[in-house]
Amino acid sequence: MSVQSTVRRKTAPEIRARKGGEPIVMLTSYHAHTAALVDRHCDVILVGDSLGNVMHGFETTVPVTLEMMILQGCAVMRGSRQALVVVDMPFGCYEASKEQAFHAAVRILKETQCGAVKLEGGVRMAETVAFLSERGIPVMGHVGLTPQSINTLGSFRAQGRDEADWAAIESDAAAIAQAGAFSVVIEAVAEPLARKITQQIAIPTIGIGASAACDGQVLVLEDMLGLSPRAPKFVRRYGNLGPAIDEAVERYAADVRTRAFPAAEHVYGMKPKT
Repeated sequence: MSVQSTVRRKTAPEIRARKGGEPIVMLTSYHAHTAALVDRHCDVILVGDSLGNVMHGFETTVPVTLEMMILQGCAVMRGSRQALVVVDMPFGCYEASKEQAFHAAVRILKETQCGAVKLEGGVRMAETVAFLSERGIPVMGHVGLTPQSINTLGSFRAQGRDEADWAAIESDAAAIAQAGAFSVVIEAVAEPLARKITQQIAIPTIGIGASAACDGQVLVLEDMLGLSPRAPKFVRRYGNLGPAIDEAVERYAADVRTRAFPAAEHVYGMKPKT
């Protein structure tokens, strides 16, 4: 039996069972080749709607379509082998009704063959989360700063820095957990609040700009690799690939202009005459 055939993907129930245990490692990916690299080290790969910013240069995630998410979800599934792949449900494909959400989620699962979907919102989306979960669709929640709501939030500001705002965010997380989600992302929330929510709810919390006490952490891959032109305060850069790429392209351009590239070893000669 080959090594590849013995590899088995992690599942949503396995991730849920990690509550309070070894921290869950999660990163985004939108391509087969980065998925293959991330897959070796991560428990979960998120095909995030942040692809709108990273791949398409949008200012927000609002313009991202369901078709875009499915296309990149398929790419990540082809590149990965062992991580649970979670695909974001983009703005406009699930808010109108729980039935709309079901049809969109079914498309994502069927066409990408991923293991779960993610949607934003707390109390207002709990009925939808329950509807999906009861019908065999694993759901990851997302509370705190919800980027798809940027037009009503007004800015990408941290949430819960005033203790008077805590109750609403706590209620959002509790509602998503009680509705049957297997985990929940907590984004850009004051550290003491993120710590408190992690202690309160029975499902794993995945922090991004939240707390080291969360049950796991997620970052946008391009942010942590230094490829994004700007990154949020909560990002630690584990690489600085932007300048390295710029230098490599500069060298390539110089070699082309001076005809140093391609060299003899990069071109094809004639076949020997027989």
